[in-house]
Formats: sequence, structure tokens, C-alpha cells
Amino acid sequence: MIYTAHYTSPLGGITLASDGMALTGLYFDGERDFPDLSAAHKKDLPVFGEAMRWLDLYFAGKEPDFMPALNPTGTAFQMSVWAILRTIPYGGTTTYGAIAKRLEKVTGKRMSAQAVGGAVGRNPISILIPCHRVIGADGSLTGYAGGLDKKEYLLGLEGTT
Repeated sequence: MIYTAHYTSPLGGITLASDGMALTGLYFDGERDFPDLSAAHKKDLPVFGEAMRWLDLYFAGKEPDFMPALNPTGTAFQMSVWAILRTIPYGGTTTYGAIAKRLEKVTGKRMSAQAVGGAVGRNPISILIPCHRVIGADGSLTGYAGGLDKKEYLLGLEGTT
């Protein structure tokens, strides 16, 4: 069963999704890849309270020192990219190419920055799995499901831009 809760951020509404134990999704209202959650049930879950406390700290300009339970669903490749995203430090950035090189070292297989970009773009738990910290090789801001204005805000909040 899928459960949802709503959070109001400085960037607008955010819908949180959970399997009952862990966070499975965090989506800006109206983002391009917003999933159909019409069958989900609204419920007050401990993981939602933890995620909202994390978001409160984050949007207050602080680096949270805890992480709610996360359970993203994706392919093995996507999961490996999302695991790397979780290692990008608060206030830091990396590139799609740098992630591809890290994966090449682990797997021994050649990876393209474009394939990494596809996986980054399918991250279902934005902000907490910080896909906004991935930028173009030339330092430019590139795609973000919530919109480039939100990506720029989040990087600015972390003191990156």
C-alpha cells in the first residue's frame, strides 16, 4: 500500500510517498514526472514526521544530521547512481561524467554521462537523494524534474552558487 503526506516548502508544495516504513518518493507538486498517486492513502506515519523535520532543517539553511528511512525503487543501474548521489556532500557538486567514471571503476564497464543523466532524472526522492547537486561538465545547471529554478534555489541554499 502507498501512503502520502503533503509538505509546504519555500518552493511550493511537496508530496511525500511511503510504503508504510520508509520514504519511497518526494515530488514537487506539478513536476514533470509526478507519479499517479490517486490510489494512495493519506496517513500520518513516523517516516513522514522524520522527513518533514529533515526538510524543516534543510529549508532553514541547516545540514540535517540524520536521514529518514529511504526505499527508492529502480533498476540496479539507477540504484547504483542514486547511491553515489547520496555521497555528494552538502554544499558540494559533481558532474554526470564524474559519476560515470566512478561507476566505471566499480563495474569495469564503460558508462556514459548521458546514461547517468537518465538515472539521475528518475530519482524518486529528490532533495534527500540530492540529484540537484549534479551539474554539467561546464558548471552549468542542467535538467531538474522540479525545474531549474528549484535546482538553483537548492544549490544557493547550500551555499553552492
